[in-house]
Amino acid sequence: MPSTRVLVATAVPVERDAVARAFPGSAGELPLPGATVHRTGAGLDLLAAGVGPASAAAATAAALTAAALRGAPYGLVVSAGIAGGFLPGAPVGSLVVADEITAADLGAETGDGFLPVTELGFGTVTHRPPESLVRAIAAATGAAVGTALTVSTVTGTAARADALRARHPRARTEAMEGFGVAEAAAAHRVPVLELRAVSNPVGPRDRAAWRIGDALNALTEGFGKLAPVLESWKPHEPAEP
Repeated sequence: MPSTRVLVATAVPVERDAVARAFPGSAGELPLPGATVHRTGAGLDLLAAGVGPASAAAATAAALTAAALRGAPYGLVVSAGIAGGFLPGAPVGSLVVADEITAADLGAETGDGFLPVTELGFGTVTHRPPESLVRAIAAATGAAVGTALTVSTVTGTAARADALRARHPRARTEAMEGFGVAEAAAAHRVPVLELRAVSNPVGPRDRAAWRIGDALNALTEGFGKLAPVLESWKPHEPAEP
């Protein structure tokens, strides 16, 4: 059982259930406004927070607030699920743990290109998980390490994939929830992680090439290897904005 309370936030129930398969047993459910926390026998709480950064942030914030009000706050939040992967660093079926969680399309389009919201003079676009925990998870699971991009519109063209690579050379995955989860965690000053299993390449949409089942299996396997890391980790590193 983890030495600190852990909340795992996925987008949809099928991802939540893939994580749950790594931790047999149930300790019940906790209803929240618009969502439900599923408690595993291993001491992790699982939340299907919804699709997109806004839903993910709202549901994660509700779970964090409810835990704090009960006097049992979480010590770590994990954004998890399947994702698109940037080739060649994140092939289909692989795992990626983020050392940066970045909102890739939060900003403004200008005649000179895209400007992140930070260059407009406000906000933040990146959260950084604890370095020691990222290293330990990568060693335990074999996951690649790099930037996890959060988008509100999934990439469907080679041109946009190339533009994202140019702006974020260390990008490994693209999904829709990580930055929202990280924003909620940061508001509660709780460390955050993002762990993704790659189901398809980032680029032109080719549903026939997606391997969702393989990615969900990789997610289950990854969380099974993650358990010993969570059991020994203590949140001595503060969350970084």
